[in-house]
Amino acid sequence: MDEEMAALDANATWELVAPPEDKKTIGCKWVYKVKHNADGFVSRYKARLVAKGYAQTYGINYEETYSPVAKMITIKTIIIMAATKGWSLHQMDVNNVFLHGDLQEEVYMEQPPDYVDQKHLNLVCRLKKALYNLKQTPRAWSDKISQYLVTSGFQTSNVDFSLNVKKTDHGIIIIVIYVDDLIITGYSDVDIFDLRKLLKQKFEMKDLGELRYFLGIEVI
Repeated sequence: MDEEMAALDANATWELVAPPEDKKTIGCKWVYKVKHNADGFVSRYKARLVAKGYAQTYGINYEETYSPVAKMITIKTIIIMAATKGWSLHQMDVNNVFLHGDLQEEVYMEQPPDYVDQKHLNLVCRLKKALYNLKQTPRAWSDKISQYLVTSGFQTSNVDFSLNVKKTDHGIIIIVIYVDDLIITGYSDVDIFDLRKLLKQKFEMKDLGELRYFLGIEVI
């Protein structure tokens, strides 16, 4: 929980303000999860602060919510292509993925349970960045990563909006996005290395190395 709060503070997720009279304040809660490795052993324990998004009202504190995720057939096709052409497959994981999105709407939230500022008990959080469980959060992250890839020279596929391809001097490089998991492959390992480096500089990401396990698929 302390790690989660530190990440929220570092990201400047909210600012404490007086509760507005004309705006509804939503609640929040802690959610706990145990993450396992592919071999079934526990990798880490997670605590996540999530907003009570079910209390949001359309047109007031959220608008568009649609967010694309990679189709399973796209993921399988990319793995098959890499195996056929002898390309390397790499995986990256975005830390606190939804906290990277920027909010366009005004959203006010109660202070987190067990972390209420004792000097400002009557204040609420005015969210500046997206938070888990807000209705528009997936959309905010999708827009953020998509805009970055487009400005970096990638083209989004019309068949699957989570599939992005860029032509380079060595050939092509491909990135597939499934929420906070990214698969990267392509003709040149140099291009793949450069892209991984750029992504880690732009977003807080973990480089998981060669792809081993993805959405129930074991890659050998």
